[in-house]
Amino acid sequence: MLGSRWIRPLLPSPSSHLWSPVRHLMDLRSVVSHLKALAPLALAESWDNVGLLVEPSPPHQVQKLLLTNDLTEEVLEEAVGMGANMVLSYHPPVFKALKRLTAGHWKERLVVKALENRLAIYSPHTACDALSNGVNDWLGRALGPCVSVPIRTCTSLSHPGGYDHILKFGRDVSETILPRLQSLLDTRVRTYPLMSDPEDSAHIHLSCSRDALLQALAILSEKPGLRDSVEIIALQKPPLLDTGMGRLCTLSEPVSISAAVDRVKRHLGLAHLRLALGKGKTLESSVNVMAVCAGSGSSILSGVPADLYLTGEMSHHEVLDAVAEGHSVILCEHSNSERGYLQELRGQIAERLEGQVEVVVSKKDRDPLLVV
Repeated sequence: MLGSRWIRPLLPSPSSHLWSPVRHLMDLRSVVSHLKALAPLALAESWDNVGLLVEPSPPHQVQKLLLTNDLTEEVLEEAVGMGANMVLSYHPPVFKALKRLTAGHWKERLVVKALENRLAIYSPHTACDALSNGVNDWLGRALGPCVSVPIRTCTSLSHPGGYDHILKFGRDVSETILPRLQSLLDTRVRTYPLMSDPEDSAHIHLSCSRDALLQALAILSEKPGLRDSVEIIALQKPPLLDTGMGRLCTLSEPVSISAAVDRVKRHLGLAHLRLALGKGKTLESSVNVMAVCAGSGSSILSGVPADLYLTGEMSHHEVLDAVAEGHSVILCEHSNSERGYLQELRGQIAERLEGQVEVVVSKKDRDPLLVV
């Protein structure tokens, strides 16, 4: 008889799967696909080593992604300790070729420990430098509102069909040559009537890739005189107006160099910077235009018409050249010019992955240089 006793409902035990927290997972290849869509690797410099650098044997699921500017052994231990499945290192930890994987060198140990702990490693590096709303746009906002344009623009990533050249020639090719041209990979042949020609003759356009160009010319050379009549048109990709290396920032309101130093410190969260005043300039001189390049910026900034150069590092002689030309220079150390961007990148990646992967920023990552 139950009487007035409460009946306790039957609840699942704590060990039941119904009590387990929801785990969001995404396949590594899907994560990589999203990262490439966010910062296309084709934007990276040709000398760079970007993309997926370390891949555990598939299938590999990603639940937690750790962002860092530099993947040091301390950061790797942090990733392992938090149970991360993937590390995005802004700088590629594998840059030069590794001839062996041993415990004798710290970069080799990184790869070994990453694989032992099933950690994937990815690096976007200069793809994020060039990216619209990437690291250089973030750095360019240090002095406040401005109109920002790339110093060196990138071009569109590809031509339709991947064609780089057009070969134009008359239709007087043999019946054997034209089919061979049409059979080449990465080519397209079109015949156009010449309306002004009373005999309604035609000319032929062969669109082709760079690799197919030499093959097509070799085939056309088999007919005497035909190769010399060929007109070659090199296709140029249009520039991407908001994408490229460095930024030239025209400020909405000019500031003094002294105020610029204070704003850069606040933007980067630094107590100290290095400053070189341009020839004839003082701390009260006005800054109307600033040129920025995250990391090591001399190759991008050299000769750019700006009152102030802001970058991570430049050599002694590069600073002397800039100062002699009237440009003041602020140096904040290489990775200090990039690290603050990771918080913005975290938000961009989390949005792209639609919350399926937890994205966190390293607390162990720091610039190796301190002012003491």
